[in-house]
Amino acid sequence: MQLRYAFRLYPDAAQQAALARAFGCARVVFNDAVRVREDARKAGDPFPTAGQLSTRLITEAKRTPERSWLGDVSAVVLQQSLRDAETAYRNFFTSLKGTRRGAKVGPPRLKSRKDARQSVRFTANARWGITGPGRLNLPKIGAVKVKWSRTLPATPTSVTVIKDAAGRYFASFVIDTDAAADAIRMPETDCTIGIDLGLTHFAVLSDGTKIESPRFLRRAEKKLKKAQKELSRKQKGSRNRDKARLKVARAHAKVADARREFHHQLSTKLISENQGIAVEDLSVAGLARTRLAKSVHDAGWASFIGMLEYKAERYGRTLVKIGRFEPTSQTCSTCGAVDGPKPLNVREWTCSACGTVHDRDTNAAINVKTAAGLAVSACGAPVRPGAIPAQREETGSHGFPTGNRAA
Repeated sequence: MQLRYAFRLYPDAAQQAALARAFGCARVVFNDAVRVREDARKAGDPFPTAGQLSTRLITEAKRTPERSWLGDVSAVVLQQSLRDAETAYRNFFTSLKGTRRGAKVGPPRLKSRKDARQSVRFTANARWGITGPGRLNLPKIGAVKVKWSRTLPATPTSVTVIKDAAGRYFASFVIDTDAAADAIRMPETDCTIGIDLGLTHFAVLSDGTKIESPRFLRRAEKKLKKAQKELSRKQKGSRNRDKARLKVARAHAKVADARREFHHQLSTKLISENQGIAVEDLSVAGLARTRLAKSVHDAGWASFIGMLEYKAERYGRTLVKIGRFEPTSQTCSTCGAVDGPKPLNVREWTCSACGTVHDRDTNAAINVKTAAGLAVSACGAPVRPGAIPAQREETGSHGFPTGNRAA
């Protein structure tokens, strides 16, 4: 499995200028590729191949006065930008045919120098490397200081340098994981768990454990409101407006980082302790259109479930998603009687068939586990297998959460 490990970069002033040139050159080549293919489509001509685009937009363009500055950056950066354009068109065409999974993808659009996120990618043939003092040596940029939060488990195959909206730089390495090392890190266990996600509690487990919702966005709303108000009062195009915009972006980045760290800590803990995990396939897009939209986005359920998916695939666990229309809150987990729908303000109810008093969320988590077929796996029966696509590594997670950090 290929995963990504991200680390913070601290380039000096000269290196920031060199990275800005690399970002700009990669953006120009990408936009030129989009324009050439769009012109070919309007003229009814066949699309130029990747080799033709490389010759025309990179090799020959460097010899012209208008594009001579393309030679100031590594050629690998420009080639990778053409590959990104090719991938964007491929995704668009497969989306039109209906063979691509997920939401519909539109045609590639021109990139702007004002985009919040800028990135360039260096592959192995770019001759980048990690120096003895632990710096990241990039061609035509130099040795950049890296904050190594953990060691790389293997030799990276490529590195992507990213600048986010908050002005921070990151190096994202592609790593091939070792299945044997992953098996040693997390041996098999007989435990299984069902998870009921919510807003009052972020997650309620089938064993009765309740994990409070941190509500990172709600807690930072006052600071965000003040920063946004200051931004709205600045004159457009001024340096003070750029400073205020950066302040708002950093406040949002702080909230997103805290939420991501919480998701990683909790998902790693659940994966390490349980062989089988059952969750409900929630319609986050639909819930985000209700009056609870801000709280739904603040919880970040989709991101959390995505982390469970790729970690389950990596460590040999089983993740089962049950249908969103399963009546988990209406069914008695003791006798199986369906007691009908209940308003959200009803947090406890008594089964009319057997008289059992249920906590709404705990009962739902037990029913999620039962509906997934994991209720008997602790007694020796095999859990239901599931093929889970790999996504990304748990960036920012430095071990298993304990005590208050897990909560």
